[in-house]
Amino acid sequence: MNISRSFNTWRKYRQTVTELGRMTNRELHDLGIDRADIQRVAREAVR
Repeated sequence: MNISRSFNTWRKYRQTVTELGRMTNRELHDLGIDRADIQRVAREAVR
């Protein structure tokens, strides 16, 4: 993986973590996501 691709992947991961982190527990629950699972979900989203 080249540097540009790695950076873009990391950026998308951070953006996803930030967006999910801003959601309330209720909103996350409606999506079927537990707050403890945010990082896992973000990793899966950038694969």
